[in-house]
Amino acid sequence: MAIQQLTPTQANDVLKATPDAAFVDVRSQGEFAAGHPAGAINVPYIFMDQATGAREQNADFVTIVQALIPKDKTVVISCLSGGRSNAAAELMAQAGYDTLVNVQGGWGGSGGVPGWQASGLPTSQETGEGVGYDSVKAKAGL
Repeated sequence: MAIQQLTPTQANDVLKATPDAAFVDVRSQGEFAAGHPAGAINVPYIFMDQATGAREQNADFVTIVQALIPKDKTVVISCLSGGRSNAAAELMAQAGYDTLVNVQGGWGGSGGVPGWQASGLPTSQETGEGVGYDSVKAKAGL
């Protein structure tokens, strides 16, 4: 199945209509801690080396997602503007997930699409147990 491309408001409607849907924010831990959609868990798609600025894909991304989210669940994926999340959704589709929603405009907005925050949708700064990357990774057994 193709990855659905929805605005933040449309993605929020999917989440409200599908209570068991999962919400994965693929931004960095720092971006996530500064604010994220309420109910999202953090599994970064890309890591950036602070010293060199080099970007590297999170080798554990699919492993963590598969450990925590059944493939038959609806999964909403978001990042800052929609690019990283779309790439992450493509990886998840290759891994067998078939109901995927990429949030166009992500958290910050892009291409005339207002982001999650600017759309006035529920937000959080929670990074604790079961939400922040370190605890999510541990829950996945890594």
